[in-house]
Amino acid sequence: MKLAIFGLTLSSSWGNGHATLWRGLCRALARLGHRVVFFERDVPYYAAQRDLWELPGTDLVLYPGWEEVLPRARREVADADAAMVTSYCPDGVAATDLVLDVQGPLSVFYDLDTPVTLARLAAGEPVPYLGPRGLAGFDRVLSYTGGAALAALGERLGARHPAPLYGSVDPESHRPAAPLAAYRGDLSYLGTYAADRQEALDRLFLTPARRLPDRRFVLAGAQYPADFPWQPNVWFVRHLPPAHHPGFFAASPLTLNVTRADMARMGWCPSGRLFEAAACGTAVLSDAWEGLDSFFAPGREILLAGTAEEAIAAITLPREELARIARAARERTLAEHTADRRARQLLDLLAVSSSSASSAPVSLAGAGGGA
Repeated sequence: MKLAIFGLTLSSSWGNGHATLWRGLCRALARLGHRVVFFERDVPYYAAQRDLWELPGTDLVLYPGWEEVLPRARREVADADAAMVTSYCPDGVAATDLVLDVQGPLSVFYDLDTPVTLARLAAGEPVPYLGPRGLAGFDRVLSYTGGAALAALGERLGARHPAPLYGSVDPESHRPAAPLAAYRGDLSYLGTYAADRQEALDRLFLTPARRLPDRRFVLAGAQYPADFPWQPNVWFVRHLPPAHHPGFFAASPLTLNVTRADMARMGWCPSGRLFEAAACGTAVLSDAWEGLDSFFAPGREILLAGTAEEAIAAITLPREELARIARAARERTLAEHTADRRARQLLDLLAVSSSSASSAPVSLAGAGGGA
């Protein structure tokens, strides 16, 4: 099949979680014999941090503005089996109008930021990537978040039969590697700065750093403010290219995952970092939220902490115990949370939707078995 996608970014992993996920899914879809055309507005902040220019099986269309790309977008959508708009697409409203107005392809919306979408609606704030039709016109709505979020998408935005499509990892990109000495530490954290993560980051990362002055802590990510409360034993990496992720994770026996506040409150929203670190063979320490135990078994495949004391207890566990947890998490990830697995789930969801949307469904040859 051919899938046309209007998204945030594929070309730059700087300051966002979309690019890495899409790279894995696009590679997996190509391995299954499918083709993706990905439309990305060429904005300066991603252009300055671009770390991907091409991907086998995927046509990356970088465009300066909607009017310039509209003729090609219209042609690609008309020729597609499915056309998808994602959350935070800079031209989400215009792309939605195009996807819903062109007859033929299955129309799909994929919200990779469902808790943020619903929180903005609850606060009466505009959602820039949603038009006046909401999600009611799409044949299929997918959500990075499961649980109660699915019903809310139907109730608030008119989504028909919303289904979860969780995060994933590409084991070709994230796998055990030699540790990179520059990133050596006792606890690492990889994540873009977000104000609603700061309280938990202080409790689970910075406070332990203050209390364990002889331990080394490493933080990597973009957009950290000048007044961030750095500690003498915290080393900072401003931007970590995807190629360095395995060596970064390998350089510490334990890495921290901190969930954004809206996502933690809603639950059922696993960060891609969980799967990436686990696939690299590093033990993960995470804050707790509803549904986490459906992805990893607490105490056996992942460590949980709500207080600084619990984080310190995890950091000071014997290396052998952390290695055991890491092995169990990697085994679970390779069995259940790979990009290949999610790509097959995506194709199965599209196949079901196309069957119900048309008496002559599009061909999804190569979709493979169930998820």
